Amino acid sequence: MLPEGMHRIRVLFADQFGFARGKYVPAAAITGEVGFSVTIFGVGYDRDLIPAPGAEVLEGMGDLTARYFPDDVRPSWDAGTGVVIADLERLGQPLAISSRLAAQRAIEALAAATGGTPKIGVELEAYVLQPDGSGGWEPWDTPGAYCYGTGTVVDPVGLFDDIMAAAEVCGIGIETLGSEYDNPQFEAVVGYGDALDALDRAFLLKQLCREVALRHGLLLTFLGRPFQDRGGNGTHFHLSVTGDDGRNLFDDPGSDDGLSDMAKCAIAGVLAHHEALTALCAPTVNAYKRLKPGELAGYWANWGYDHRSVAVRVPSGRGAASRLEHRLPDGAANLYLSAAAMMAAARLGIEAGEPPPPAETGDSLETANTERCCPENLSLALDALEADEALYEAVGTEITDHFVAMKRAEWARYARAVTDWELREYLTFH
Repeated sequence: MLPEGMHRIRVLFADQFGFARGKYVPAAAITGEVGFSVTIFGVGYDRDLIPAPGAEVLEGMGDLTARYFPDDVRPSWDAGTGVVIADLERLGQPLAISSRLAAQRAIEALAAATGGTPKIGVELEAYVLQPDGSGGWEPWDTPGAYCYGTGTVVDPVGLFDDIMAAAEVCGIGIETLGSEYDNPQFEAVVGYGDALDALDRAFLLKQLCREVALRHGLLLTFLGRPFQDRGGNGTHFHLSVTGDDGRNLFDDPGSDDGLSDMAKCAIAGVLAHHEALTALCAPTVNAYKRLKPGELAGYWANWGYDHRSVAVRVPSGRGAASRLEHRLPDGAANLYLSAAAMMAAARLGIEAGEPPPPAETGDSLETANTERCCPENLSLALDALEADEALYEAVGTEITDHFVAMKRAEWARYARAVTDWELREYLTFH
């Protein structure tokens, strides 16, 4: 039974790119399941069909069932509409190429390895664009904007008032919202919580933000590097583990730095798999425009105390606030899959029991205390992922097989493309 005034629900799930796929269901037709085709997982950005493992493009394009619990329906940002995130099944079995399933399994494995409950907080960065008058988009005109700004100087139309109000109705739990270093860039922080719940809320918030912006005639983009002359958009995951007694297992008041051995081993695991993680955390061609030295984007395989130029930052808080911040993921990354990869790497480190390398002591902008860094492009990152058998299996062989096939096809399309830069650079000379 839906709450009074709610006449339909919106059943959503994340596809391989993190897009919110779904259908509307009228109140009278709610049954707890909705049908789709599994081949939606074989559709590329260009809408071409890619015969990636699990997508059944060449095997009849079979049925996919999205199952949900009516009790999980929450109010949405659309009047009279509820929203719910579904679990995916194929022939009565969980869909192995579902990124949300990968996150669930990573959470369960990390919980088993630590004896605790994984907790996550999510920071989302995005730019706001306006029509350029020629059918395209340009940066939103906010000439008085500055970092850590609030009010009309950074938001002249009340866009973020509307986003915060809608998020409150949905129970998403925005912790903070404000302008970032480059204008018109913003950051929304999703409140800390049990890992899957936090990822679900961040998934819904991304969709909410884009749709509320469109009502204002604006485009809100999480693309990693939409502008050459400005910084990029990241997705930062904050990770900790809470024990059955409520104690933060990443905290150790008796250690020199307040971090437990478990936390340090988790850092070691994330850094050990840095190159392979890049593919899953930076899954577009564009993402590698952000992953450069000096971009505060987790380029180097390093970590540090309260250091924003490293891949794994240890914020200054201790006690209940002890946590690790993974700064590598791109703004366009699939939230579930990139978080699953981070948690899988952390678990591998905890199981290995090895300490991390020394903390970064330099500025970590143009140089760092390590030579290891992100691969130069998506193709090389996929090579690194395929070479890292431990992480490949820890994330899930079936979903990783599917991911690699989809991204190899994406890279092949890019490699064949003739860019405007090439024409400007060479055409008149040759």
